[in-house]
Amino acid sequence: MRPGAVRAVLDAGARADCTEALFTFGERPEAEPGFAAELAAVGEPSILDYCRQLCLDAIDRGLLPHTNAGVLDEDELASLAGVNASMGLMLETTARVPAHAGSPGKDPEVRIATIEAAGRLRIPFTTGILLGIGETAADRLESLETIGALHRRYGHIQEVIVQGFAPQENTGMAGAPTIAPAEYCETVRLAREVLPAEIAVQVPPNLADAATLVRCGADDVGGVSPCSIDHINPDHPWPAVDQLRRAIAPGAELVERLCIHPRYVERGWYPAALAPLIRRLSERLREHQ
Repeated sequence: MRPGAVRAVLDAGARADCTEALFTFGERPEAEPGFAAELAAVGEPSILDYCRQLCLDAIDRGLLPHTNAGVLDEDELASLAGVNASMGLMLETTARVPAHAGSPGKDPEVRIATIEAAGRLRIPFTTGILLGIGETAADRLESLETIGALHRRYGHIQEVIVQGFAPQENTGMAGAPTIAPAEYCETVRLAREVLPAEIAVQVPPNLADAATLVRCGADDVGGVSPCSIDHINPDHPWPAVDQLRRAIAPGAELVERLCIHPRYVERGWYPAALAPLIRRLSERLREHQ
């Protein structure tokens, strides 16, 4: 997306009282033929420089940036940490599965290294596991235990997404079966049992039956947008907030949060540039609740 298109979405989000701007892109896009010309067209030397500028644009509009930029080293994470309230990277699985063949950035050790580097930098972080890509039940347990161990060491994992793989047309896994509801529920229960209690177990409400999975132990439904699509899963529209509120299981209450969880706000795990905005948005949420 060119700067004007991004800023139009940011403006729409600000008008809609959104609090987060999610920036996400593929693994090392500069390695793709023709991408250098795209960067030159926006006057930026790298995708991270471009992302950093757009994060500043988001902050100017009262939106907290959250960037998921794929595998990054510690220096790259640090360069973005100064303009992000939180960041993320899906672990997906600790297993080596055929679905990841040909994608060096999907190597579990490489992904774990990024998550660990974020911990050393005290970046509030989101990660998760992907279900239905060839992993076994034992692999899922190992993945959750690995995430739990990283959090016990660094204390930086805010939430773990438990997400079923959503096949898309014209891809190598277009015909892959999706995970059965009972198996999905059991994995959510496992995540709640294995992970430290302070980590939220998140399910994506546009890809799954959120009400059922809340009954299985999920306590977070992530972010939804009234002004942009889910670019990772474009065939699955976001539910409106009122829809989501009605769909949540009886006895559960839908409460808005920021992309940086309250305990990290209290600890001061955010850059100085974001302090006034985080304080203002945190106060606004307290008033509404």
